[in-house]
Parts: sequence; C-alpha cells; structure tokens
Amino acid sequence: MIMDYKVNEYLKKQKSPQKEICQKLREIILKIFPNILEEMKYGVPYYGDKYYIVALKTHVNLGFSIKDLTKDEIAFFEGSGKTTRHIKFNTLEEIEEEKIIKLLKMVKK
Repeated sequence: MIMDYKVNEYLKKQKSPQKEICQKLREIILKIFPNILEEMKYGVPYYGDKYYIVALKTHVNLGFSIKDLTKDEIAFFEGSGKTTRHIKFNTLEEIEEEKIIKLLKMVKK
C-alpha cells in the first residue's frame, strides 16, 4: 500500500472532525483495495479514478464514480452529478464501515 504524501498533507490541514472522518474513509478504501492508486486530483484525494474524499466546511463527502451503474445503484448516493455522486458525513460516528465497503465494491465491479 503506497500512501501519497500529498494526500497526507491534505489530511493534516483539515480541522476536526473533518480530519478524522477523512482519515477513517481513507483507511477503509486502502484496506479494501490495498493496491489502488492514491493521488491528489482536482485538489482532493482520489482513488483509482473511482472514489474521492473532500473535506468541506461542515462535513466530508465520499464521492463515487457512477459510470456503468444502474439507476437503482445510483439511488444509493446523494447529489445530481452526471459522472459522480457522494455520501455525506457530518460525524465520525455516521461512518458505517460495512455499508461503505459494499458501495465501494459495487462501484469497483
């Protein structure tokens, strides 16, 4: 597992609780896909062009590529983007690891 130093810097700059939420989401992604490419893209951490993490003022979004997903699968996510959708986290406690893993695997297929 190769962790990108620019992603480390991005995470260090975040305030709480966004920092801890981002770190937990990153941990989950890298645990499930240890060989995934982690890089900074569009100013945020990106994972294999399938997922991204963005810390915002009041929450964190875990974004997913919706390319090749069915309408039913896209319905699991928030937003109205044509190529990506997201799940919003306001607190660390909102992270349901098993649910996130299922969604990560669904998008990766």
